[in-house]
Amino acid sequence: MPPNRLATETSLYLRQHANNPVDWYPWGTEALERARALDRPIFLSVGYSACHWCHVMEHESFEDAATAAVLNEHFVCIKVDREERPDLDAIYMNALHVLTREGGGWPLSVFLAPDLTPFFAGTYYPPDDRHAHYGKPAFRTLLASILDAWKTRRDRIAEVGKNVAAFLAQSAELPAGDTHLSEDILRAALASMQRNFDPVNGGLGHAPKFPHALELRVLLRLAHRFGDPQVLHMARLTLDKMARGGMYDQLGGGFARYSVDERWLVPHFEKMLYDNALLALAYVEGWQLTGDPFYRQVACETLNYVTNGMTSDDGAFFSTEDADSEGEEGKFYVWSETEIRDALDPELGEFACRVWGVTAEGNFEGHNILFRARSDGDAAARLGMGESDFRAKLAEVKRKLIPVRSARVWPGRDEKILTAWNGLMIAAYARAGAAFRDDRFTNSAAQAADWCLTHLRDANGRLFRSASADGAAKLAGYLEDYAFLADGLVTLYEAGSDAKYLRAAVELADVMLKHFADPGGAGFFFTADDHEPLIARTKEQHDGSTPSGTSVAVTVLLRLAKLTGRRDFAEQAIATLKGYRGLMEDHPTALGQMLVALDFHLGPVDEVAVAGPMNTEMEAVLVELQSRFRPHQVLAFHDPASPAPTDILPLLANRPAVGGRPTVYVCRDFACRTPLVGAEAVRRYTGRKPEPPGG
Repeated sequence: MPPNRLATETSLYLRQHANNPVDWYPWGTEALERARALDRPIFLSVGYSACHWCHVMEHESFEDAATAAVLNEHFVCIKVDREERPDLDAIYMNALHVLTREGGGWPLSVFLAPDLTPFFAGTYYPPDDRHAHYGKPAFRTLLASILDAWKTRRDRIAEVGKNVAAFLAQSAELPAGDTHLSEDILRAALASMQRNFDPVNGGLGHAPKFPHALELRVLLRLAHRFGDPQVLHMARLTLDKMARGGMYDQLGGGFARYSVDERWLVPHFEKMLYDNALLALAYVEGWQLTGDPFYRQVACETLNYVTNGMTSDDGAFFSTEDADSEGEEGKFYVWSETEIRDALDPELGEFACRVWGVTAEGNFEGHNILFRARSDGDAAARLGMGESDFRAKLAEVKRKLIPVRSARVWPGRDEKILTAWNGLMIAAYARAGAAFRDDRFTNSAAQAADWCLTHLRDANGRLFRSASADGAAKLAGYLEDYAFLADGLVTLYEAGSDAKYLRAAVELADVMLKHFADPGGAGFFFTADDHEPLIARTKEQHDGSTPSGTSVAVTVLLRLAKLTGRRDFAEQAIATLKGYRGLMEDHPTALGQMLVALDFHLGPVDEVAVAGPMNTEMEAVLVELQSRFRPHQVLAFHDPASPAPTDILPLLANRPAVGGRPTVYVCRDFACRTPLVGAEAVRRYTGRKPEPPGG
């Protein structure tokens, strides 16, 4: 059988279905016009390349000739990569919530009328009644029911589709209410997180357990703001348990998507770029606040994993690594006791098995997921050795096991390069490079930023969504592409002082205001005002697997307003915060990034201008400014040997170095204080609590 239309697509996920007997179309004019011409319902299947259940449904149903015959005769079948088309995924995932009142997931299976209104939606379906589970009908049975409804109840289908479309359109309207912004919102959010906190294993909620990196960053900020040791304990317990669990790759670094159990033992083994970006940031900030070297180690190992396994030759970041290899989920990662002992000498083998709980019986389907029940200190004490000796021996074990594992068949990797996700990872590398004073990380951030600005931006300053590793870009950028990349560029500027990244961030922010901001109200639309027309132009009202584009847009606009003095940036950001106040109060754990933005807005924010040549003393100044946890701080740099970029940084105007030494100016609302000269003065600044606004 010849390949179908998906064979020529650039998306790995779509190409994975190119040899299905299903007559798949990519989303586009050809498929939509065919549905209208034939008056057929559309079967829309949305997924992504690393999705385990997407692979299962493909094998069970889409590779089955009899099922494909029904689909081809009665439906127009469209495959969508959710990572390339998050607009379609968001619209039709919301439709699933409306139609079923249930949680979502992938594969997303939606049936549409030719006018694109959805009338039925679900996720994974088993192939036949023999395999039915979780109360789901067999896919073939479902297809027969859909066809019967299409033939006999078209009026009802049209009514359902119309109602869903109306609901989706209304979801762009933010609820009216009190718009006063205060710490009370943060305190209420904290109370909600405390109610949902797992005091034994850390994290929020129960199995399946997601890492909730955004909520972790909120907890760190609230521990800093309120000085509450119990809040810090919540963050630390979660950071500790996750990094010692099976969800964290104990050998190669990096985090899997989520844990299927409460104690972080058994992961869903796929690795997503965005999870590792967000979690690396959380561990960097955990180290900044506590000084715990374990958090620095985890952040560095995670970023090293991305460098070694998720980075193109030119420095851009790939999207995902599959859960499966050789047709089995997690096969690459699990071990038998014999494999561990055969790869190591007897002493190291015994050490490894005790540290990671490796047994002959295993802890996962007869195999072992490497899992640490104890901290370095506790494990060292139980083994009767010093903590430094323990860490050295554990590092030796890792060095010897990694080559053994690397000889296995690797999971598949999706090498598409997504603008938004690269923005998240740029921010993570830049923050780590600044905090740890590690040029490797800062340089990686700069290399990826340069690649994105070269290959993912057109001559008019508009972004593309996606590109292949050779730089062939496609699809118009969404709000999250502009917001995430702009935020990453600001973080990179603050890490390295190159004003070109700040200028680029300002340009992206201008596009957000022009094409995405709601001219009639608060917030931002997911798509631009000149985007392909869909059944609704929606706003994200909560975070998902990644922070919402709206909340990151607010964050970066507030940061840019402090650096540039642009009041239009501040006004749009504050108006959006006010518009989302009610949602922050009602659903705080779904708006973590908006709470981060609110915390920054409430401040007080220190606007720090550093003037002076880059020398040893300046390095000491930057270590003090960037290694500590100060989420309410923005940094601007000026080397007197070059003109100050006052076109974008009025904060630097008339800020000379004093006596040729590094000079730090700490400002509030552009009202300069007395300059602090030298590293010792900076230590005094970073060591004291922020003064009240106007202080």
